Amino acid sequence: MLGRLNHVAIAVPDLAVAIANYRDNLGASVSAPQKEPEHGVTVAFVELANTKIEFLEPLGDESPIAAFMERNPQGGIHHICYEVDDIFAARDHLKAQGARVLGSGEPKIGAHGKPVLFLHPKDFLGTLVELEQA
Repeated sequence: MLGRLNHVAIAVPDLAVAIANYRDNLGASVSAPQKEPEHGVTVAFVELANTKIEFLEPLGDESPIAAFMERNPQGGIHHICYEVDDIFAARDHLKAQGARVLGSGEPKIGAHGKPVLFLHPKDFLGTLVELEQA
């Protein structure tokens, strides 16, 4: 079911500082910030040869990562994202196995313009998992 690792997401308190850190200190190519109001975050992607790093900055007080940032004010790894060939088949299989899909259970369009779902961290070794349609 799992395809390649799409990205590792790092929640950050200041997106501009995170971008400058990776660009200036590590020589990384980083995308321009992109607001994702439906997900309550602003994102930027570090492009690597084999995957991406996604920086997440809360977009407003109601951001779903606000509680994470309260617990981790300097930021930290928030989730990992795997690609799947068929997000609906993956969702149905996981639910049948007892995994909890967060939200309504229906995919939303993510920052890459593809359907995504999130899986409860308590079902995956304490890690929030995002699935993205390949």
